[in-house]
Amino acid sequence: MLLVAGAHEAWARDDTPYSFSIPAKPRLSALADFTAATGIQVVRPDAGAIRGISRAVSGRYSAETALREILAGSNLGYHFTGPRTVAIEAPGASVGYGGDVVTLDTISVTGGAQDIGRGGVSEINITRADIERRNATDVKGLFRGEAGVTVGSPLPMSQKVYVHGIEETNLAVSIDGARQNNKVFHHNATTMIDPNLLKAVRIDAGVAPVDSGAGALAGAIAYVTKDARDFLSGDGFGGSLKSIFNFNGHVSTNNLTSYSRQGGFETLGSLTYGKGNEFRAGNGQEVLGTATNFLSGIGKAAYQGIEGQRFAISHEQMRDDAIRPFRANAAQIVDVRPTPLLRPYKLDRQNTVFTYTDDSPEGWWDPKFVLAYTRSKVAVDQYSGATIDTYSYTSEGVTESFNGKLENKFALPIGNIVAGLDFYRDRAEYTDKDYRTAERASNFGAYAQARLRPWERTRLSFGLRGEHQHFEGVNGFRSSDQGLSGNVSGEHDLTSFLTAKAGYSRVWAGIPLSENYAQNPAWNYGAGPKSVTSNNSTAGLVAHYGSFELEGGVFRTQINDARVPLWAPDMALRAFNLQTQGFQAGGTYNWADGFVRVRFIRIDAEIDGKPANSYVGRYLTAPIGDVLTFQAVHTIAPWKLTVGGDVEIVFDNNTLFDPATGIGRLEGYQVLNAFIEHRSFYLPSLKMRGEIRNLFNATYTARGTYGLEFGNGLVRPLYESGRSFLASLRLDF
Repeated sequence: MLLVAGAHEAWARDDTPYSFSIPAKPRLSALADFTAATGIQVVRPDAGAIRGISRAVSGRYSAETALREILAGSNLGYHFTGPRTVAIEAPGASVGYGGDVVTLDTISVTGGAQDIGRGGVSEINITRADIERRNATDVKGLFRGEAGVTVGSPLPMSQKVYVHGIEETNLAVSIDGARQNNKVFHHNATTMIDPNLLKAVRIDAGVAPVDSGAGALAGAIAYVTKDARDFLSGDGFGGSLKSIFNFNGHVSTNNLTSYSRQGGFETLGSLTYGKGNEFRAGNGQEVLGTATNFLSGIGKAAYQGIEGQRFAISHEQMRDDAIRPFRANAAQIVDVRPTPLLRPYKLDRQNTVFTYTDDSPEGWWDPKFVLAYTRSKVAVDQYSGATIDTYSYTSEGVTESFNGKLENKFALPIGNIVAGLDFYRDRAEYTDKDYRTAERASNFGAYAQARLRPWERTRLSFGLRGEHQHFEGVNGFRSSDQGLSGNVSGEHDLTSFLTAKAGYSRVWAGIPLSENYAQNPAWNYGAGPKSVTSNNSTAGLVAHYGSFELEGGVFRTQINDARVPLWAPDMALRAFNLQTQGFQAGGTYNWADGFVRVRFIRIDAEIDGKPANSYVGRYLTAPIGDVLTFQAVHTIAPWKLTVGGDVEIVFDNNTLFDPATGIGRLEGYQVLNAFIEHRSFYLPSLKMRGEIRNLFNATYTARGTYGLEFGNGLVRPLYESGRSFLASLRLDF
């Protein structure tokens, strides 16, 4: 319950909706974001220290509705002392205007969702509710329904993420604030992560703020894992057991999570194990090399003092070990060199992070310190002939990053400024039978990003970053360079229901390290690689009318001197100019117990002025084209029943089609997924779910998968799973 004072008689209630994107965070900091979003000043004459974590507020709501949610569970009240000022009151405090104190039920404005949104003009937020509803076991499932995010390959260990057509290594990717350096082998996934461990994901598509980290050439992806605080509001302990069984391949995925809070201390442990056979495609054929065998987990410990100082450390690890196609991102690639069809692959990625924050910030003091070590290792067997018994040796690639940042958020009456310093020391090492190579890069940066609401209807964000990088090649070659990055974006409410938004960024990212398996000790760097730069722009309109939301916009990303070396001695400096552009449109209708959402995007990609293919576009882009997605969910509350589904329609793409050879056509496909979920009447902590994926049993290769445009004579791409029935159980205790 929430104590709320009656409004001042002289203040006329204002039901004007405002756009909020406030994650679950320290309540005092959330109130600062509330002021930035509404322009309403918050004072606290009698409330004393404001502590605790507020709930997330995401969407368009009146100022009073949002304020109630921020204060929910705090025993604090409020009253408006004027049209643009609100006072926070401690329990039992005199409100001083004759109004009676009343109790109101807490209003949930997020439906249990938690996000980490910051209000970016090109932001895509995957909330905790989204993750649970999608019941994902891999990255493809995590982003299902998001037309602007493409994930190729049915194999989790070879899935790559494309945001508006740009491959993820051109984005600043982080896990719990730790920079990722996972570009080991182009036949493998870049960042393989277990959705069971995640609380939320934030994507800045194209234009990204400078506090997203170094290397945000085409945006940023921030994965955030779960904390004990996400399950427990106070001292206590608990856990959950979740099991998913996929009858296509008889794949069993099981997760056990436990958590506790006591006297300021917190712990969380989560372990997921997946095991199963190869799946069958829509044509009924078994797709070789698609067996499941992975283990992932995370351990977290934290301590939060009475004054709000919070110290946390976590270690997360993902391992995949199974027989895969010889090139794990394709069923077969025709080669003059004879090779086996299958071979063992071992992938091991780990992420260790220490974080210090102040969860009860005062005034201008709201610090954050992150220190992290990340590591990815890929081991692949090599052969001298076409059969498995011609095994020769095991090659190994290891990437590492030691990185960190120290920043502070300065609260202002009209918003905030985040300023800080960050660094990274990255290494990419390859070990072959006869040689060992490595490239290294170290980088130091300073940045400041402002997020302001200078006028009632206007929200602005702008930032500047300066960096210095030192690069070292495989043969002792060294070079240094420095550059500036900047961005500016904003939203303006043209009317009470129509908002215009736009943004632009220019990014300097230094020299990217080569993938490990492409490194050659005989490389000639000549005058040295060029630093990579990019330009991003976006513009659009968002309309709100009651429960409807419509949006549309255009985007463009240009990346210059994008380095993608090959093994040949003269290919260390191989680089391209890349451009993706397109438009997107969508709409959402929400009601009390569900929603319907539709998204459409068109993505055109060019490399050096020519349509991009997945070979030249390795680590850059892939041919995507037109994608349309639908999502619908409805809950029948009296029955504790939720039903829903999603549809992905991908259209034919003939951009690469060559009439002379008949090769290059990308065929479209349609995929329907549906689920039904029930929470037990007799055991409310038990949730049961039945699901069907690819209902129409389509035989298809997903966009973003390597080689689908080359024809079976050169590349046999991996088919996606055919019709699949899944059964899930989750028990909370």
